[in-house]
Amino acid sequence: MQGGDAASDRRLTVFSGRANPELAARVAGHLGVELGQITLKTFSAGETYCRYDESVRGAHVFIVQPICGNEDTGIETNDALVELLLMIDAAKGASAHQVSAVMPWFGYSRQDKRSARREPISARTVAHVLEAVGVDRVMSMDLHADQVQGFFRRPLDHLTALYTLADYFRERVEDVVVVSPDVGRVKLNHKFAERIGAELALMTKQRPEHQVAEIGYVLGDVEGKCAVIVDDIIDTAGTLKAAALTVREAGAKRVYAAATHALMSGNAFENLAEAAFEEIVVTDSVPLRAGVPENVVVLSCAPLIADTIGRVVAETSVSEVLEGGMY
Repeated sequence: MQGGDAASDRRLTVFSGRANPELAARVAGHLGVELGQITLKTFSAGETYCRYDESVRGAHVFIVQPICGNEDTGIETNDALVELLLMIDAAKGASAHQVSAVMPWFGYSRQDKRSARREPISARTVAHVLEAVGVDRVMSMDLHADQVQGFFRRPLDHLTALYTLADYFRERVEDVVVVSPDVGRVKLNHKFAERIGAELALMTKQRPEHQVAEIGYVLGDVEGKCAVIVDDIIDTAGTLKAAALTVREAGAKRVYAAATHALMSGNAFENLAEAAFEEIVVTDSVPLRAGVPENVVVLSCAPLIADTIGRVVAETSVSEVLEGGMY
């Protein structure tokens, strides 16, 4: 990447961990660079090995590694975290100018506070460990709770795929009402509704235990409309299933879902099938599991990430990107 001063002329390198190499390749492609060469493997004892196969001295090193598992590469969520830490440490030890962790999905971000006594604040722990190994900058996308940013003392670029998702519906679906599945997502859904010029409805939700959601009722008019239920994460899809059934009972003629992170763990596929969505629109922030339903539409967040990386290297403002002005 060419720039106008010494800072922007520093070599830009993009490396991928094993959590989402397809996304890393797309990011590199948008930046016009080749993915960096690196050896990553797991020993028979379960330990991770990392070695950069090219010099990174003086370079801007961007490591694309969401904290998630990948069936194709055979790693689990915790493997991805350890691998990222080792990649950061190796790059720092090899005299990289700056090392940035590009974590579209910030694993452990939902554990951002203590819900009961004697629990850890796991998101804070992950932030502290990343800084302990020397990360200079972190990029993440649609954090489950904004307060996670406060756990970092280093710069954190908080991207959003909200506008990419919203524009998909603005161009394809009419007579839309945006439905927030719980009070905590109202701000997110309000921005989504504003982007496409739709009304907003709200649902009440309770969690009697982890990964179990109970939807109460709908506040707002959804009768005869196309309801788009917007959330940041699809995990077991229990919330989405309950929300879809509730808005159908309230008279919605069609129901869609939109979310940034398609974790789809456990019995997510079954829940999504029972909800009978017209479409489930997600991004490629994490790799999709095998057997994903045919009505899942994947939009790439690579252009957004690549644009942000380019601005960081050129030392120009990233505010326009972070606020969705370009997408």
